[in-house]
Amino acid sequence: MIGGLIGLLDDIAALAKLSAASLDDVSAAAGRATAKAAGVVVDDAAVTPQYLQGVTAERELSLVKKIAMGSIRNKLIFILPVALLLNHFLPGLLPIILMVGGTYLAFEGAEKVWHKLSGEQDDDKPSVEKGPEAEKKIVSNAIRTDLILSAEIMVIALSAVSHQGFWSQLASLVVVAFFITILVYGVVALLIRMDDLGLKLAQRDSSGMKKLGRSLVTAMPKVLTTISVVGTVAMLWVGGHILLVNLGADGTGWFNAPYAWVHHVEQGIAEATGGLGGMLGWSFNTLCSALIGFLVGSVVVGVLHFIPSRKAQTE
Repeated sequence: MIGGLIGLLDDIAALAKLSAASLDDVSAAAGRATAKAAGVVVDDAAVTPQYLQGVTAERELSLVKKIAMGSIRNKLIFILPVALLLNHFLPGLLPIILMVGGTYLAFEGAEKVWHKLSGEQDDDKPSVEKGPEAEKKIVSNAIRTDLILSAEIMVIALSAVSHQGFWSQLASLVVVAFFITILVYGVVALLIRMDDLGLKLAQRDSSGMKKLGRSLVTAMPKVLTTISVVGTVAMLWVGGHILLVNLGADGTGWFNAPYAWVHHVEQGIAEATGGLGGMLGWSFNTLCSALIGFLVGSVVVGVLHFIPSRKAQTE
């Protein structure tokens, strides 16, 4: 009896060690996947705040929460199962799906640029004054853009754990989905409420705290405007990079020429410029990606604006 109990305890201990090792593998894989997708995470954090411009302060966190919940649904319900199934049965479709998303991001970024260059005025009326439908539109637009960025994040993460078994891939990507969503929308919430923190600090008795609070209140409009610009550039950069990489994914044919040239020049810059080579090479790649995104997006903008105008002329 005692011998059997000891044997059972040994089995339980062995199972516990195996489970701990599995958790360690999942944690390590999730960490690698998150690190590999870090560039797109930055873009996601930059893009989202521009959707909240014109929203009253008391509604900001509520909308961020709705967008974050939509982001989790995007990752877990739509992207994760589709990515795993396609990766297993039809891996060749993943680059095509990514290119469709990249084209949409390029279109959104280019449309914002041309809208700005045209001198058209935005409707700055706070969305709370426009009614609930305006807030729903804000949330739906942000979640739609998040779907594309999240797809890129999850596919990049999947490529980092593709050597793992199915269940390990699933567990790792679930960890990545929650961690990245919390990180991105935590940063977004912090950014949009920084001016409120400044107001509270400005009411403190300490002169140092008052000065810091006033500085935050003064700086935040400029910071949010800068983030809006960064968000537009990020759309062009990520969209263009998706197109650049996936057009040359097979490494053959004419479509590989732009990717091969950019990659060759990037490596040349990195090797020729010493310690700063990596950063300079990355900057060159980013610039080329943004230009490709702007060109492709501009073509889509032109087509979509041309079709309605043709219909209006024929009616």
